[in-house]
Amino acid sequence: MKTRRNVLRKIYIALIFLFLYAPIVTLMVLSFNASRTRAKWGGFTLKWYFQLFRNSIILEALSNTLLIAFFSAAIAAVIGTIACIAIHGMKKRNRAIMMGITNIPMLNAEIVTGISLMLLFISLGVRFGFGTILLSHITFNIPYVILSVMPRMKQLNPSTYEAAMDLGASRIKAFFKVVFPDLLPGILSGFLMAFTMSLDDFIITHFTKGPGIDTLSTKIYTEVKKGIKPEMYALSTLIFVTVLLLLLLVNKAPAKQEKEAAGTN
Repeated sequence: MKTRRNVLRKIYIALIFLFLYAPIVTLMVLSFNASRTRAKWGGFTLKWYFQLFRNSIILEALSNTLLIAFFSAAIAAVIGTIACIAIHGMKKRNRAIMMGITNIPMLNAEIVTGISLMLLFISLGVRFGFGTILLSHITFNIPYVILSVMPRMKQLNPSTYEAAMDLGASRIKAFFKVVFPDLLPGILSGFLMAFTMSLDDFIITHFTKGPGIDTLSTKIYTEVKKGIKPEMYALSTLIFVTVLLLLLLVNKAPAKQEKEAAGTN
């Protein structure tokens, strides 16, 4: 009975992985197909990747995507870390309320966030473009940074910070010498998570971008409406691999820390 249950469990997990990743694997295989038609295999080729990187419009969208992802993640990491320090210093009840408010943007539907930001920019008379996309990405990235940094904040020993000041260090020096190194793994995880979310976003970007500027996600959407080109398969494959590598990096850091902590104990 137990063996049968284990077999059924493995079949169930295999079916889940099949439904989740079979379309992605199909797309990746087609990105190496020499034939333009999806119905026939014309042999292995890399020409769609070469054509992709010769496409100036796609490269411009890639540049916009990377710049927005990097700067939004970096700014969100700074703001989120400062927010964690402020929230951690609150009373327990106020801290719980603030954490609940912080989690709302992550639970909220992206289309609601996108429309809300679009209406806010319109009401303020802000011109849509690179800046509005950047501000929007910073807004939805901050909660992910707080989510990553706050557990590290709770593990801090306040005595070490006080001891550093008793030994003559200023508040700023004591923070960067004692507190910041302990928070750094959480900050880096938050940065990578924010970078990944920004890189992958479409809905919020679609509502807050201006004419003449595109990110990879919005460019793919535009190109698909005209007709799917093989270069889009190559581009989608590269995006998937990049996001996968970033997620592996995000998950590797906490696992390494737990292993080191278990070794010391």
